[in-house]
Amino acid sequence: MSPQYPKDRLVYGRISNLFGERFIGNGLVTVCNHEHWHKQRKIMDPAFSRTYLIGLMDTFNEKAEELMEKLEEKADGKKEFSMLKMMNRVTMDIIAKVAFGLELNALSNDQTPFPHAVTMVLEGMTKQRIPFIRYMPGKQKLVKEVKESVRLLRRVGKECIDQRREAIQSGKEVTMDILTQILKGDALEETRDDENILDNFITFFVAGHETTANQLSFTVMALAQHPEILERLQAEVDEVLGAKRDIDYEDLGKLTYLSQVLKESLRLYPPVPGTLRWMEKEHVINGIRIPANTTLVFSTYIMGRMERYFKDPFTFNPDRFSKDAPKPYYCYFPFSLGPRSCIGQVFAQMEAKVVMAKLLQRFEFQLVPGQSFKLLEAGTFRPLDGVMCKLKPR
Repeated sequence: MSPQYPKDRLVYGRISNLFGERFIGNGLVTVCNHEHWHKQRKIMDPAFSRTYLIGLMDTFNEKAEELMEKLEEKADGKKEFSMLKMMNRVTMDIIAKVAFGLELNALSNDQTPFPHAVTMVLEGMTKQRIPFIRYMPGKQKLVKEVKESVRLLRRVGKECIDQRREAIQSGKEVTMDILTQILKGDALEETRDDENILDNFITFFVAGHETTANQLSFTVMALAQHPEILERLQAEVDEVLGAKRDIDYEDLGKLTYLSQVLKESLRLYPPVPGTLRWMEKEHVINGIRIPANTTLVFSTYIMGRMERYFKDPFTFNPDRFSKDAPKPYYCYFPFSLGPRSCIGQVFAQMEAKVVMAKLLQRFEFQLVPGQSFKLLEAGTFRPLDGVMCKLKPR
């Protein structure tokens, strides 16, 4: 998306704060001024360089292996569980460690408050659209929980920031993660803005795991519904990885059909349905007059399901993304397009590949009958019933 068409201040302003509590404020997702956004992005870009991302493979493997151990406990062919819940917890553990140096242990600790806090703030994002909801009978408990969840996330974020800044200033050796990059970049600026640093802490913490967890869950759902695709994908994983436990960065490039499967999953089930832009001046696009001061919605969810752009759009077909297939320019943008495309898209797909490859390598999975496969709009698109599964070892 061109920077001459900024994000809509009214729309993105609604998620900057939740019920009067500063949530993601003026972070990378919500800031509408291009200069302010560019300044933030420039500071953070080095934390998503190829060299840095390759260095994350150990953590991806470690946390994905912890997930496999938890799944082995359930893999008797009888136990029913939510794949979405498990994916949410492993992706939360990953982003917490690689971005902020936190060991949350969400996979092993059912009492950790963070999964519930994220669920509540995402629900708050959707419920806040309802006019006067905070004054409606029976809604005060929801509003209170959302506000408490926002405070929890920002309080933990502030503690992490203060501890890391002190370590940097005292000359201690620190991990060159996202948080360190933000703080070092901020130190070069004339004015320090701790609230904005917190905004981006929350942005990365929430967006950095929720969307990937949804993608992984939708992918499991789609594969279980298409056994011929699952069989072909398992054959690729077996050929590339064999029985090895630690996946190398070079292995990811060889898992070409897995890449196609993940892309096709994003086409039908994009965790973020689209983006919005504000047109300050009148435009004519394909003969259609767009009045000045109009908000335009660009939906990758809708365009991904249009016959005009994709043949048999409701068919799950990873070969759409094969090497020789026509490239779907400007009608497929699960990570947005242009300079404001998602900074973490390569990170997210590396993580998704490691987790999915290990899952396919180790388990057969089937869906529990009777559940809904509809989408729930809850800040992001997620599977309504959580992708209830049963597992067996391969």
